[in-house]
Amino acid sequence: MATSSLAPSQNDPLWWRSAVIYQIYIRSFADGNGDGIGDLAGVRQHLGYLRELGVDAIWFTPWYESPLADGGYDVSDYRTINPAFGDLAEAEALIREALALGIRTIIDVVPNHISDRHPWFQEALAAGPGSPERERFWFRPGRGENGERMPTNWVSNFSGETWTRTTNPDGTPGEWYLHLFTPQQPDLNWNHPEVRAEHEAILRFWFDRGVAGVRIDSAALLVKDGELPEVPENPGPGEHPNEDRDELHDIYRGWRAIADSYQGTRVLVGEIWLQDIERFAMYLRPDELHTAFNFDFLARSWDAKEFRTSIDATLAAHAPVNAPSTWVLSNHDVTRPVTRYGRDDTSFAFVKKRVGTPTDLELGRRRARAAALLTAALPGSLYVYQGDELGLPEVEDLPADRLEDPMHFRSGGVDPGRDGCRVPLPWRGIHPPFGFSPAGAIQGPWLPQPESWARLTVESEQSDSTSMLWLYRQALRIRRSEEALGDGPLTWHDSQDGTLVFARGDRFLNVTNLSHEAIALPEHLAILLSSSPLDHGLLPPDSTAWLRTQH
Repeated sequence: MATSSLAPSQNDPLWWRSAVIYQIYIRSFADGNGDGIGDLAGVRQHLGYLRELGVDAIWFTPWYESPLADGGYDVSDYRTINPAFGDLAEAEALIREALALGIRTIIDVVPNHISDRHPWFQEALAAGPGSPERERFWFRPGRGENGERMPTNWVSNFSGETWTRTTNPDGTPGEWYLHLFTPQQPDLNWNHPEVRAEHEAILRFWFDRGVAGVRIDSAALLVKDGELPEVPENPGPGEHPNEDRDELHDIYRGWRAIADSYQGTRVLVGEIWLQDIERFAMYLRPDELHTAFNFDFLARSWDAKEFRTSIDATLAAHAPVNAPSTWVLSNHDVTRPVTRYGRDDTSFAFVKKRVGTPTDLELGRRRARAAALLTAALPGSLYVYQGDELGLPEVEDLPADRLEDPMHFRSGGVDPGRDGCRVPLPWRGIHPPFGFSPAGAIQGPWLPQPESWARLTVESEQSDSTSMLWLYRQALRIRRSEEALGDGPLTWHDSQDGTLVFARGDRFLNVTNLSHEAIALPEHLAILLSSSPLDHGLLPPDSTAWLRTQH
């Protein structure tokens, strides 16, 4: 039995069912040493800010050793912190300091693939065809007379091809290797026992250091059909050759057993993009993952029927496995809500992203405020991506020579990429770098910040009762104090078209107006919080109000 435990005050075994979890993209949170790159020192300096915001846990995108071909999701060593961020001792100190403030730490693992700089892959390249080292990956000879054609026609998640050909020591073309993402991220073969054993050891390594949970990147992609068939036109459940394979569930049962062997609930959170909500819920059975990201709600357009459908389907799918839902408006891959909700098409899909899409930021900001309250009132846990609490928009005019995201380059420049939602946070001051780096820093932020962000700094917003930050702080304070919020039942109330009205318990009512007209509020004792000022007692369009309904 593992013994690494959380502080006594943190031993609520069900903490994860109602938690507010704040996502930190380290490179862009805060720069502690002045090199223009966010780091662990910067995070430690701002833990007080996160406590004041009212979060229960922080989730870090990968902080490991990495060449950063894909923002850290190309890991070369899971037991070493990327030197640009700090070192292992600093990570351990951060975990302890955050926990002392009541904030748990969740880290990312990326089990589908590793970096092409990882020792395993370098050994595989050196060992050659047929070697045991290559069996940890998907090396295959090509098709065609001279092996010039890829082994399959699978399409990359980042656009383009999924196979790259190697070169033999004598300079002749060699075997191909599989990568569902970039060539710098070779896929692992999860049929190999060493791959499974290594990842179980990685979990123990970090649980021993006090992390409270693990977020699993691309959690539905690990297992491939060993025959490597082409993707059917309409694959049935479990029939896709590289997605949502039934064999995945045994892997996560093993991971859950490891997590459950530690004192204090250690959670497993899956990143699972599946349209089939019933298949999605299978990952949340009691002996598998604790929770998974609900991307269906995030992807929906600004429409009451769309949101209601998503909420109902999500709650219904989670109910049979007694798992809490999760609610999220954005993350480090997704267009920020202030920008997304101001567009003609307010839904989200990677394949629809295009450079130059116009937006109305004032409309988007109003809707993002309403969405923040709506999601915070829904049953389950809540995720907040850094900067959304400030109302930051997507930065869509970054200089071309500063872009780094492979999604942009592999699309031939059609997809704007994800750099725009990863621009460093503004903390204080009226000019860049807005306190992101310390005074006298020798290097500017790794991505430039707009001058217009002067009014969106933490310093500017924290004393402004009309700001997004003030709204988030009040919302999370109320969410924490209201027993009915977080995990628990939801009861819909009859309402007019274009509105969402539901109760949480006997004393709390959420009213969201997605229509084009102001509406009268239901009978209530008090308004706890509203995303917009009332208009002659009416709730304006694109607004949410929280009501106290009885003593």
